Amino acid sequence: MATSAIGMVSILLAVGLGVDVSRFYLVKTELQNAADAAALAAASQLNGDTTGINRAITAATVTIKNNYDFNKTGVTIASVEFSQSLNGGYSGGGSVSSPANIKFVKVTTAQSPVGISFAAVVLGPTKNLAAEATAGYSVPLNEICNWLPVSVIDYGTPISAGNTYTFRQPSGGAVSPGNYQILAVAGRGGSDVRVGIAAGVDLCAGPGATYEVDTKPGVSAGPVRQGVNTRFDDYQTSAVNPADMPPDLNIQENITYDQYKSGSPTRAPSHQGFDKRRIVYIPIVKFEEYDPGRNTVTFNRFGQFFLQTKVSGGTGGELVAEYIDDIVLGVGHYNPNGGAANSLMATPVLYK
Repeated sequence: MATSAIGMVSILLAVGLGVDVSRFYLVKTELQNAADAAALAAASQLNGDTTGINRAITAATVTIKNNYDFNKTGVTIASVEFSQSLNGGYSGGGSVSSPANIKFVKVTTAQSPVGISFAAVVLGPTKNLAAEATAGYSVPLNEICNWLPVSVIDYGTPISAGNTYTFRQPSGGAVSPGNYQILAVAGRGGSDVRVGIAAGVDLCAGPGATYEVDTKPGVSAGPVRQGVNTRFDDYQTSAVNPADMPPDLNIQENITYDQYKSGSPTRAPSHQGFDKRRIVYIPIVKFEEYDPGRNTVTFNRFGQFFLQTKVSGGTGGELVAEYIDDIVLGVGHYNPNGGAANSLMATPVLYK
């Protein structure tokens, strides 16, 4: 009986230790999920500017709303650090000297005490746990999602940052008879163009003959205007709505990308907005691809552009956007069997 009693105590202690250790693993997982979410949110705000560093810190703080342990204690952040390389040189936001070169964010949660129920005699009353996550730019992308169903024409001259380029010709200015640089991706109707421009095409594509797309003849003035203007908090028809097609956080017109990136001047929308809605991906098509009327074109490459202003009434005239030469985080991926990647396009990914 004495041996059994001693053995029973040992078994109970072992079981208690197992319960406490399992709880440690549970809490660690919850803290890690919070750190992962915060790091990804922070990385998505990097824009090569000091404003991106500040927004990254804010995004990490706002995103980390997770709770941990059975008493649902809130997770807090101990530090948000930035680096040019994945494996070293991390420093706090106030110490970043070259924001243009920052590509990675490391988020560390505060030490969180976890109560020990059964093995307190051995492990003490509590144990502190924390988590760390690093996110940053992906490899360059060669397939882009949520792009606009229009096109910029490559006439053989270099496309340069800071310059504006036409993505839809005005009435009477077709790139070839009947074609005004609009693409029939999701469908051939005006509503397809409207939704595609307002929300982005629900399709991932890249350069090369694999992604042949039909053109959509006609200027489609109304649908194009309605789609573009949602990004400026302008909803003139019930066919578009801010819930599905939200505006940008800054709807100030007639500003450059550099002004937009720095946040000055700025104008807030009246509806719930989202960052970077005025930064769009547009296919670039060689001039010789366009034939009279409806025809099929292939994408030479994708470019990233900034919408400086919304579309006026009537036909809207010639519609242009500013070409961006910065790395911009968007939606897409790398396909090993796809075309050439674009070094200016990346997506936020979790590294460790």
